[in-house]
Amino acid sequence: MATVFDNTGDLQAAVGQELGFSDWVEITQERVNTFAEATGDHQWIHVDPERAKDGPFGAPIAHGYLTLSLISMMLPQVITVNNVAMGVNCGTDKVRFLAPVKVGSRVRAGGELVKADETRDGAVQATIRVTIEIEDSDKPACVADTISRFYPAG
Repeated sequence: MATVFDNTGDLQAAVGQELGFSDWVEITQERVNTFAEATGDHQWIHVDPERAKDGPFGAPIAHGYLTLSLISMMLPQVITVNNVAMGVNCGTDKVRFLAPVKVGSRVRAGGELVKADETRDGAVQATIRVTIEIEDSDKPACVADTISRFYPAG
């Protein structure tokens, strides 16, 4: 369940707060193959389950950028800011891939509000440190500082 802020001012007041977690998402071979088609990255470690069994991870793994891209699906489950005209994804700062995500595993996003500053155009730019956890793993798959701008309604 998302942490809900009534407005951008409440968001700014919550810097340092843990935001909670998204739902778990299973990483299927179909999802990996679809990502490979979309990006043109058909490396065998991702798309050839038979060959990947003998590879360094013992199974096919998700692309790192697939794992990163899931943030756009999971982040709205972690944070909601009400009374805004729109939110804009401005990108990421530091991104690290720390552990492979094997096909068949489940991942979820956890968030921490690291920064929230007003911009010249009246928006609030928030940096949210997103940690993509792998179920039953001590090491996260990915940690990324995402940057979003929230424009107040009205």
